[in-house]
Amino acid sequence: MKKVLGVYSAPRQHWVGDGFPARSMFSYTSHGKQLSPFLLLDYAGPAEFSPTTRPRGVGSHPHRGFETVTIVYKGEVEHRDSTGHGGVIGPGDVQWMTAGSGILHQEFHSEAFSRSGGTLEMVQLWVNLPAKDKMTAPGYQAIVDRDIPAVALPDGAGSVRVIAGEFDGHAGPAHTFTPMNVWDMRLNQGASTKLSLPTGWHSALVVLRGTVLVNGETVAREAQMVLLDNDGNSVDIEANNDAVVLVLSGEPIDEAIVGHGPFVMNSQEEIAQAIADFNSGRFARIAEPA
Repeated sequence: MKKVLGVYSAPRQHWVGDGFPARSMFSYTSHGKQLSPFLLLDYAGPAEFSPTTRPRGVGSHPHRGFETVTIVYKGEVEHRDSTGHGGVIGPGDVQWMTAGSGILHQEFHSEAFSRSGGTLEMVQLWVNLPAKDKMTAPGYQAIVDRDIPAVALPDGAGSVRVIAGEFDGHAGPAHTFTPMNVWDMRLNQGASTKLSLPTGWHSALVVLRGTVLVNGETVAREAQMVLLDNDGNSVDIEANNDAVVLVLSGEPIDEAIVGHGPFVMNSQEEIAQAIADFNSGRFARIAEPA
């Protein structure tokens, strides 16, 4: 089995704009080498929002050098970017955005969710790009819930939604630049399962809801991340109560990680160039809706 290297609790919640109360489960400043190709994961909510006529969120902001993966559990998020893509993602949907050479992006609560109010719960995962792909053309994958395979676990233990990679012969719909698995797992109270994870890959369990017992000895609760050793090829998970766990595993990108705010590159020179390109208007603009 993959040994547990540590259990990490999210720091205090911080606001991203006025619409996303987020807890950073990990970042490349703390776990860059241990979790490559994954850079950062923010868990937003669950939080209650009252009805409003003015959508809350975060306005136009740039990214370069990586991908953002937004998974919505509750509520709705409306997004637009400088490639011309946009739309609304709701419960179960995933927005997989490749910033690549540079993109401008904005995210707000949807108009319908803003009017009705309710619970918002989502995660945003940052996935690194290797040096050869950091300046790839920006792109976007709209992945709706019905296109994500939901695979039943043995003995009625729960299910795994395969967003990226493969689980039990089922391939996820997301295209990735390096090999990885992104699994959204539900584990029923009192149930247990054994997951196979590739030897040599970086792996982590992010507990979003519930309490789980890992490898029969390590307890992890809501808003905690379990870091696993590269060695070994499996992990045992038992749910003390109904649990939602995001399972991440990926082939490491053995390259320098240099980040500055919304830019993640391989050198300070590339960061300086990204800032200069953004300040000089070389990133495309988001067109206002007609």
